[in-house]
Amino acid sequence: MKKVGVSEEEKRLSYYKYFEQPLAEIPKEKIDILNAGPAAPETGMSIDDKNRFLAGDYEGFCTCGYGVREDGTGFVCNTTYMPGVTSEMLDWWFPWHSVGSDLRYKIWDPEDHYFARADRVDYVCDPNVPMNEKTWNVNHYIMEDVGPGPEFLKLCFKNPKDFGYDPSLIGTENCSSMVCAIGESSCAAAMTHKWHPYKDGVLFESRFWIGFRWEDGKIVKALPEGVRIPDIMPKGLFAHNIKEFTNLAAILPKVYEEEKDVL
Repeated sequence: MKKVGVSEEEKRLSYYKYFEQPLAEIPKEKIDILNAGPAAPETGMSIDDKNRFLAGDYEGFCTCGYGVREDGTGFVCNTTYMPGVTSEMLDWWFPWHSVGSDLRYKIWDPEDHYFARADRVDYVCDPNVPMNEKTWNVNHYIMEDVGPGPEFLKLCFKNPKDFGYDPSLIGTENCSSMVCAIGESSCAAAMTHKWHPYKDGVLFESRFWIGFRWEDGKIVKALPEGVRIPDIMPKGLFAHNIKEFTNLAAILPKVYEEEKDVL
């Protein structure tokens, strides 16, 4: 695939080398899951059970795959082992790539990421704001391609408590840290990434619930009754997710080592 465009200014940045290198190869077992088709509807965890996800209690539910639940909403799940990555690196990554040059977002997935820009740069860059809170109530305006072509997306990041998560489950063995957001685009969706130490790195776990929006301070189903998300939506998002996080796992330790003092 062709990579997105870069400017001469971006080519002079210290981390341009990560844009130039080939993307990390997606594990074959994940390609097989992608090609096998949707998971059974009943294996998609309900968004109402999202605290079970934080607690690591999801036996019987899909942990890597995609599908459409009985109520018509879509789900995407991915689990990525990231050797050499720490929780602190990921706490830093999510604010870092949303400020400064667009190249920061491009190196994450040079074929599909165009830009990600935070709307509260002063808050993100404020040294008094803890690193793991720098996404809270910040909107990221994003251009990316998850299959059908480049699309504009607004990711509204939330304080996990406002999202409906139990704060006591964060900072535990099953969830050392996390980010969560509501995506506003052609199809509304809720998203959570959590991570925790695993082997010599972290286990990074993602969940998307497609067909949900933010309304009056809470997450509600956005689909009319009887409407079903087409399979291609969660399939495209899963394909993109396994690609971008495989590559992030490969580059993050070095990017963090070289750029961690700059936000």
